[in-house]
Amino acid sequence: MRCLTLIALLLALTTHAQPLVDDLLAKMTLEEKVGQLTQYVPDQPEFKPALEKGLVGSILNGGNAKQTNELQRAAIAGSRLKIPLLIGHDVIHGYRTMFPINLAIAATWDPELAELSARIGAKEARAAGIRWTFAPMVDIARDPRWGRIAEGAGEDPFLGAAMAAAYVRGYQTNVLACAKHFAAYGAPEGGRDYGAAEMSEATLREVYLAPFKAAVDAGAASLMSGFNSLNGVPASANRHLLQDVLRRDWLFDGFVVSDWASVAELMNHGIAATPQDAAIAAVTAGVDMNMQDGSYATLVAAVRSGRIAEAVIDRAVRRVLRAKIAAGLFDDPFVDEAQTAKVTLTPGARDAARKVAQRAIVLLKNDGDVLPLSKSKGTIAVIGALAESKADMLGPWPADGKAEETVSALEGLRAAKPDLLYAKGDTIADALETAKRADVVIAVLGETRDLSGEAASRSSLDLPGSQPQLLEALVATGKPVVLVVMSGRPLSITWAAAHVPAIVQTWFLGSEGGHAIADVLFGDVNPSGKLPVSVPRTVGQIPFHYSRLRVGRPADPESKWTNKYLDLPSEPLYPFGYGLSYSKIEYSDVTITNEPLTASITLHNTGTRAALETVQMYISDVVASVARPIRELKGFQRVALAPGERKRVDFPITRDLLTFWLNDRWVTEPGTFKVKIGPDSSRGSEKAFELQ
Repeated sequence: MRCLTLIALLLALTTHAQPLVDDLLAKMTLEEKVGQLTQYVPDQPEFKPALEKGLVGSILNGGNAKQTNELQRAAIAGSRLKIPLLIGHDVIHGYRTMFPINLAIAATWDPELAELSARIGAKEARAAGIRWTFAPMVDIARDPRWGRIAEGAGEDPFLGAAMAAAYVRGYQTNVLACAKHFAAYGAPEGGRDYGAAEMSEATLREVYLAPFKAAVDAGAASLMSGFNSLNGVPASANRHLLQDVLRRDWLFDGFVVSDWASVAELMNHGIAATPQDAAIAAVTAGVDMNMQDGSYATLVAAVRSGRIAEAVIDRAVRRVLRAKIAAGLFDDPFVDEAQTAKVTLTPGARDAARKVAQRAIVLLKNDGDVLPLSKSKGTIAVIGALAESKADMLGPWPADGKAEETVSALEGLRAAKPDLLYAKGDTIADALETAKRADVVIAVLGETRDLSGEAASRSSLDLPGSQPQLLEALVATGKPVVLVVMSGRPLSITWAAAHVPAIVQTWFLGSEGGHAIADVLFGDVNPSGKLPVSVPRTVGQIPFHYSRLRVGRPADPESKWTNKYLDLPSEPLYPFGYGLSYSKIEYSDVTITNEPLTASITLHNTGTRAALETVQMYISDVVASVARPIRELKGFQRVALAPGERKRVDFPITRDLLTFWLNDRWVTEPGTFKVKIGPDSSRGSEKAFELQ
C-alpha cells in the first residue's frame, strides 16, 4: 500500500508540494539554494562547517539510525528554514539482509523476486534513517571484462527493463530510487571502468536507454549521471541525455544527481578548465545535485558574476525540495532507533534471501546426472578457499551486510551433510589428498568479490591464479567433480565445460547463499536459473551478445570468407537464456493466431520432478529499412510444471514489441517477422507471421 502512496505522491508533486516549495524558495538566500544542491560525505572537512550554516542538502553513507538522527538534528538546527537532509546510501542488493548480486537476481528471470529484494532492502534502510538509495543500477553490459556487470541485469534491454521497473517499485515502498548511470556507462571501450562509450543513436535508444525508460515509467524519483562520456560528451554535462531525452521525450520530473566527483571530473574530460566551469556545465545541462566534490559551491559566485542565471539554480532546487517532500522528510525526518532491530535481518527476510538465491543458481552442465548429490550415501570433499569465505559471498556492494551473519558455501553444505571433507586448496597436493578420500568432489572456484564491481575491470575472464591447475588436478583423480563457480561476471570456463561433468554458476548469493547452494546441489530445490548474459569461450570473443545485427556474410564453418573466427566457434560457450534443471521439459511447435496476434507453445514436463521453466520468446524482423538483430527477446514467462504436466503458454504480440529507432523516431514497419519460442536464445521452434 505504501508503494502506491509514495508513487502517487511523486506523481502529484506539482500540486501538493508546490505551495511549500514556492514558500521555501522565496525565503532562501542564494547560498542556501546552492547548499540544497550539494551532497557531502560526513568525513569531508567542509561538511561540518557547511552543516552548521544550513548549507548541506544531502549526505551519503550516514551510518546507523542513531547517527542519522543526530545528523538530521544538526541539519535542522543549522538551517534557518529548518530543511532536513536527504540521506542516501548504496542499497544495491540489500541493506543488512543481503540478497544475491543483481546479475544473479537477473538470472531468476523473475521481476517479482527483484521487487521483493528491493522492498526488503528499502525497509531495512528506512529503519536506519536512509530515505534514498543509489539504485537500481540498470546499465546494459555486453562486455564482461567490465566489473560492474555484477550490478546490473546483463546484456538484454527487454529483461533489463523488466528488472529496472521491478526494482523501482520495490525500493519506492520506503525510499526514493535512483536509476543509474545515465547513460551508456556499461559500454566503455575495452571494458575499462569509467571509459568512453561510442555508439549510434539507434543503439543508444533501443538498448542502453530501455531500462532507464522503464525505471522512469515506473516512477523513479531520481537518476544518476554517469562517469563516462557518450560520443565525446561527458554524461554529467550531456544536454542530449539530460534535456532532450530525459525531460523532453520522457517528461521526467524528478531530479538528477551526479556520480561521485563526476562534475569536477569534467575538467579531466577536457570540457572545463575550472571547478566553476564544470559546475556551470553540469547544472545547466540538468544535473541538479552534485555528489561529494564541492564544485557546486562555486555557483554562488557564478550567479553573482552573471555567468549563470539564478533561475537555473531555482529549477534544480525545486526538484530537490520536491523529492524531500516525497520522501516524507518534512513530515518527520527522524526514525525510531528502538525499532531498527525489529525490521532488520528478520527470519522472513532471510527466508526471502534464500529463495531468491536458490532461483539465481544456473545449472550449466550435468552429464551423467552427477547432480543432485546424496546426503546419506558416499563421501563428499569440498575444495577451494571461496567455499569458506563469508565476506566474498556478500559480493562487491554489501551495504551494511556483515560477514559474520552470512552463510558460506561450506556452512550450507555441512548443514546438509555434516560428514563432508574440506580442504582450502592452498596447495594442490593438500587438495588432492582430501579429494582422493572422497567419492565426489565439489570444487568451489571463481572470483573473490574484490575482482568484481566498480574499478574491477579484468583483461582475462579465466579462473584467477592457480585455480585452473587445481581444477585440472582434481579432474585427473578420476573422481566426479562438481564445479561451483562464484563470480560477479561470466567466466570463460571452456576447459571445465569440456572436462567437468557438472557445473553450476552461483554468482555471489548474499546472506543465505550457502544454504541455497546446498539446496540445489542436494536436490531439495530443482535449479531454474537462466543466464542473463552470454558466457564467452574466451576473452577474444567479447564484446559479445546474442542479438547481434545481421551481416552480409553470416558465419559458415565451411567457408573462410564469412563472419567468424579462424580459431574458435563464433557462438558462446553457453548462450543467453541458457540453464538446465533436474527435469526434462519438451517444447512443441509454435502456433500463431490472429485477432489478437498471439504466439503459443505447449510445454511438457517429462521428468519426475516438479520444475520451474522460463519460456522465452524471440522475434526477428526479416526485412526492414535498416539491418536488424538476428533475434531479440520480446517476452518471457515463468511456468511451474508438475511431473508429467503439460501447459500451454501464450505470448501476445503487440505493435510496440516490433518498433525500432529509425533516424529520429520510433517506427513499426509492415512485413514478415519470425517468432522463436524456446528454453534459451539458441534453441526453439520458429514460426513466421505478417504484419500489415
